[in-house]
Amino acid sequence: MKSGKKPDRDTQARLLKSACEVFAEKGYREATLAEICERANANIAAANYYFRDKATLYAEAWRRSFQRSLEIYPADGNVPPEAPPEERLRGRIQSILQRIADPQSYEFDILYKELVNQTGLLADVMQESIEPIRRGLFVLMRELLGEKASDLQVQLCQMSIRAQCFDLIIREQRRKKASEGKKITGPPFIDVDVTVLADHILRFSLAGIREMRREIENKAVAPDNTAI
Repeated sequence: MKSGKKPDRDTQARLLKSACEVFAEKGYREATLAEICERANANIAAANYYFRDKATLYAEAWRRSFQRSLEIYPADGNVPPEAPPEERLRGRIQSILQRIADPQSYEFDILYKELVNQTGLLADVMQESIEPIRRGLFVLMRELLGEKASDLQVQLCQMSIRAQCFDLIIREQRRKKASEGKKITGPPFIDVDVTVLADHILRFSLAGIREMRREIENKAVAPDNTAI
């Protein structure tokens, strides 16, 4: 950097945007600061000034991608808190799916690459960013299952819903490969609208939740036959 002049904020924003793109395309290990800087029309000194090193830039790129997605697709799906719990659940499902399907939502591409070739560098930033959303879904699941449900039962339902949504990550990766003319292996590619998928996940999940609640409540009122 000439004469020790500090880079401007536009440079920082360009570096962050470029990092989101490169890490989403290549993952942490294959990405280089040189390519990130070249795309951002910046130099390595600017990257080091703002982000210190590649690992920090990696975490900040994921954080920025995540924040951008939530700005466009709020975690509650813009469903008011006074709405019935079923509608609020649909809002949360819709939000996750919209964020995954948006080609500019780089956090899921970055996450996919991280899961394939783990570095552990995103653990802290993901915990910090996702925990409020996880807690919100936990409270909603508790409401749907009833107060007699155990924490484990709530967590299992929560996990099942997330798993159905995150399957779209794999589908999107396969779609991108197909669009690039790459050979696709595995089951036939299913192309459905996000709204259709959200409706299906909601119906499927609510059916299971209602059955679990019925079993929980029946067990709670069943006579105790263990007494001698």
